[in-house]
Amino acid sequence: MLPSLEHKEVNLYSPLTLAFLGDAVYEQLVRTKIVLQANMPANKLHTASVKRVCCEYQSAAMNALLKSGFLTEDEQYIARRGKNANGVSPPKHSTAYEYRCATALECLFGFLFLEGKAGRLDEIFEFVWKLGENTPEIREK
Repeated sequence: MLPSLEHKEVNLYSPLTLAFLGDAVYEQLVRTKIVLQANMPANKLHTASVKRVCCEYQSAAMNALLKSGFLTEDEQYIARRGKNANGVSPPKHSTAYEYRCATALECLFGFLFLEGKAGRLDEIFEFVWKLGENTPEIREK
């Protein structure tokens, strides 16, 4: 069951706190989707999930969301808060820009989760998931 906090209340959380939660929400959605697609050994499940739960993929997905016009103004604002958050240090395998964009996506997922917007979470997740199926350069990373 999703929480259902008021918009004003969710806005009080720092973008990095929202990203912390959003990372878990996004990863659970990815893992669930993969498990429901095929019953396979755990190591194959892990390999499949890592392709979608990585900085590079999440960054590309956030950029595609922003360019598509799919996000509302409020969602764009939340994503910008995540992207501009201070205190994020990228891992060695990605750029600072990619890490900031991935943080923006996670921030958005955390925000929508706390607001209890399951339907909108599903819509955005499906957009992000299909991006990997329809874009070879992202799929191969």
